[in-house]
This record gives sequence, C-alpha cells and structure tokens, in this order.
Amino acid sequence: MIQVFQLQNLLYLVLGLVALGIELWAFADCARRKPADFERAYKRTKGFWMGLTGGAAAVGLLSVLLFGPLALLLFELAAVVAASVYLADVRPALNESKGRGGTYGSW
Repeated sequence: MIQVFQLQNLLYLVLGLVALGIELWAFADCARRKPADFERAYKRTKGFWMGLTGGAAAVGLLSVLLFGPLALLLFELAAVVAASVYLADVRPALNESKGRGGTYGSW
C-alpha cells in the first residue's frame, strides 16, 4: 500500500513540474514582448498578462515547493489554465500581429 502512495506522490510531483514549466514559459514569453504588441493584436494589456502569467508561475512554484498531494490542486489547475490560455490564444495573435506568421505562417 505504501508503494501506491509513493507512486501517487511521484506522479503529483512530475505533473507539478510540467505545469511549472508551462507557466514559466508563458511568463518568460510575455516578459519579452513589447506593450505595443498587445495593443496591435487587440489583446489585453501587457501588465494584465504579466500579472496573470506571473501569478500562475508563483502558484506553480509554491505548489512544487509545498509538495504534497492536493496541496494547491485547485489553484494549480487555475494557474495552468491561465498560462495555457496565454500560450494558445495570446501568443499566436502576438506573432501574427508582428508579421512572424503563426501556426500556419506564410512560406
């Protein structure tokens, strides 16, 4: 029975590290963008997205540091969703508005 709990704890830790990676990626990408890029793409302000992705990264870091099953599970889920929305919606729009091409960029 103890092995099952150890495996479960390892799974939570791995998932927490993957989520932290996603959150840090979103935060780093947002930090390197110019505020005008957000206006050009008709997305919310850079400050809004920096706060959202920064908060998500902080929750992810706390979740990994305070490692424990279900420690911050609900908050971690919300943080991963916020970072994923940035990466799936805002980032491609920023790339398109800058003329870099998006997922289906010009050849």
